[in-house]
Formats: sequence, C-alpha cells, structure tokens
Amino acid sequence: MNNNDRLVRLRYALDIKDADMVEILTLGDKKVTIEEVQQMLAKSNNSQSETDEEAYKENEYMKKCDNATLEAFLNGLIIYKRGRQEAKPGETKKHKSMIKNDRSINNVLLKKVKIALSLTSEDMLDILDEAGVFISNSELSAVLRKEGQRNYKECGDRYARNFLKGLALRYRD
Repeated sequence: MNNNDRLVRLRYALDIKDADMVEILTLGDKKVTIEEVQQMLAKSNNSQSETDEEAYKENEYMKKCDNATLEAFLNGLIIYKRGRQEAKPGETKKHKSMIKNDRSINNVLLKKVKIALSLTSEDMLDILDEAGVFISNSELSAVLRKEGQRNYKECGDRYARNFLKGLALRYRD
C-alpha cells in the first residue's frame, strides 16, 4: 500500500470532498490546487491489459503522494477536525516530522487519525473488529507507541488497510 492508496482510502472513509482536501492540506502547511489533489487520487492507466504479475504491482497514480504530503494531510486533518492548538507562552512552534521512514507510515497514520477523530483505544479496537481483525489492547498499544520505545511494534499494511476499511464501515453507513 502506498501513500496515494492511504490517502484515497482515508478520503473515502471520512467522505472528504476535493475542496476540503485542499483546505486540509493547506492547514497542514502544504499548498496544493484541486487539480493536484485530483491527480494524487486518480490512477494512471499505463496499460489496458493486466497480466497476473501486473495485478499484484502497487497502484500507480498520476501524481505521487510523498511522505511529507501525507503527513501534512494528517496534521491538517487534526486541525480541521479539532481546531488549531494555541502555542503556550514562550514556546516556539515546533514542526518535527513523525514519518522517519517508509516503515513508520502506518503507525503515524493510526496515531494521527486517532487524534483527529478523538478516538479511544476501545473505539479503535471496535473499528478493527468491524473490519474482521481482532487484536488485543496491548498489541494496539505497541503500535501506537513512539518509534524507538522499548515495546514499539511496526504496524503492517494489513492493520492499516483494515482500520481504514473499518472507518469506512463506521462513518459511511
């Protein structure tokens, strides 16, 4: 699953329109146009016939969504849903990237969606349960920990995909 897939699935699950996508990315300090958003969401049609090998390749989109763009979207989603957090007196605005490598993307996605939608761990377990994935509270806790922490566990594409599927079931029905 690439960043474009994550963006498409999250957009579908939360029923976000193109204009709102632009607004959310702008809130996350990323300037884009509606055309650029549509290109990130539209698959490119390189070949008309798919062989078995091509069917298992990653989806290709007209415009690639890089890690910085995905993180800007997730940060903007938090501000869009919960409002901008005011800086405390004497505190400078710190904007440190949480996505350090391609392996941490799913963990950051789960954390930031949890914050944006004000979900509890129980809510997240219920969402995964609706998608047919059963994990324990301690497994979820390990996935939500900071990278480098002793009990940190990398979140695979399967959990992220099913979490987004569960979100769609919950928010679109």
